[in-house]
Amino acid sequence: MFTRILVANRGEIAVRILRTCRVMGIETVAVYSDADAGALHVTLADQAVRIGGAAPAESYLSQKAILDAARATGAQAIHPGYGFLSENDAFAAACAKAGLTFIGPSPDAMAKLGSKTAARRIAEAAGVPVVPGAVPADQSDAALIAAATKVGFPVLLKPSEGGGGIGMKEVHAAADLPGAIAQARREAEAAFGDGTLYVERLVTKPRHVEFQILGDSHGTVVHLFERECSIQRRHQKVLEETPSTAVTPALRARMGAAAVALARAAGYANAGTVEFLVEGRGDSASFYFLEMNARLQVEHPITEVVTGVDLVRAQIEVAAGGPVPWTQEQLTQRGHAIEVRVCAEDPRQGFLPQAGVLALYREPAMPGVRVDAGVTEGSEVSVHYDSLLAKLVAWGETREAARLRAHEALAHYPILGIRTNVPLLMRLLTHDRFVAGDLDTHFLDAEAASLVPPDSPPTADARAVAALVRRGGSGIAAPAAETSWDPWTSLGGRRV
Repeated sequence: MFTRILVANRGEIAVRILRTCRVMGIETVAVYSDADAGALHVTLADQAVRIGGAAPAESYLSQKAILDAARATGAQAIHPGYGFLSENDAFAAACAKAGLTFIGPSPDAMAKLGSKTAARRIAEAAGVPVVPGAVPADQSDAALIAAATKVGFPVLLKPSEGGGGIGMKEVHAAADLPGAIAQARREAEAAFGDGTLYVERLVTKPRHVEFQILGDSHGTVVHLFERECSIQRRHQKVLEETPSTAVTPALRARMGAAAVALARAAGYANAGTVEFLVEGRGDSASFYFLEMNARLQVEHPITEVVTGVDLVRAQIEVAAGGPVPWTQEQLTQRGHAIEVRVCAEDPRQGFLPQAGVLALYREPAMPGVRVDAGVTEGSEVSVHYDSLLAKLVAWGETREAARLRAHEALAHYPILGIRTNVPLLMRLLTHDRFVAGDLDTHFLDAEAASLVPPDSPPTADARAVAALVRRGGSGIAAPAAETSWDPWTSLGGRRV
């Protein structure tokens, strides 16, 4: 087992990994940018190394800076978390060349699955259903138009590389194809350096259901059941739950077997997620391979809550050469879990990202509720990074119990200093369609009017609080006096 691990990330996922390492008795190294010098993950690690400026390219995406930090601190392994360099096969290869273990899949498996077109070919060879489509070897506009015409409208244009919905275009008529192709290619080249496109039939009302898998270097692969991720905005997930209300035991068995088959075909070891689109509901539903994420997912906590396992610990054990800790038969689900992503954004202003100091931040303390956060009261939310502040996970014996618990926890989650999406999440949890489990990936677009009410003038109480915060100047404002009793937050840059 490793004795020292460097966490090449920030925010809540860095905190999550650091805490599991501490439980395992493994020393930790945090890395930080200039914008994160006082961040929570920096204070929790045994050592912390500055790696550059606030911009990700100067810090969390700098392979040299991270590898130098690992060498300087004597780390034996690097955990990339998610985002940044987590799915960069060149970085995984550079770790191996430097004598460091990359806690994730091999560079070869990552390269195979990082290309959606290559992953699609692997899925087809493994007998995993894929959405009807075409990957033209000739990338001319004429070839893409011919492929789309053959598949049949409506179609979805998709970049071969990358993710997050960047470059994806829905096309409902042949006349719209030339413009969509040009725009999709432009966006893909700018974001991923590769304008290769392919065409799929557009599944008009799909559900997004993914399966957590874990493989080891000894040939074992298991799945840890599904997560429903249909509540999305611009292909970014907002709420996830497990089990899915669309998946029966028979469908779960079919999809789980397909996920395991794909991972085996790619020679995959460590944690990963196989994503599917699901048409219909119940035993007769159809499912199609979408893509595989070769890393830990943001929403992994709901899987941990219903299965009772620590996925980060399993990742570390497998990366150290150990076997998958459980057989498929030993893995079971208990109850239901819902995760909501608490983000620094204003839904009433087009989900405009927010930045500033958290003048007040109190996490709910309730049975059955878990909060994975990367911030504390007084933390400064930067404009340079993702807007995710925390993930709130609620567990219950039933879906209804988990839903009510999540709503109650959000009602006792005060955050002041910036606007967040908490009001939207509370409305989402009480929406009639969500309560009924009537979901698809267009849910948020279709229900936006009821979930995101128009902006309204601040109340007298809100104006009074704002005035109090403003009088605090550039610090963390008046509420700082209430937390100044804590010696650990008053130490500033000093470390124990």
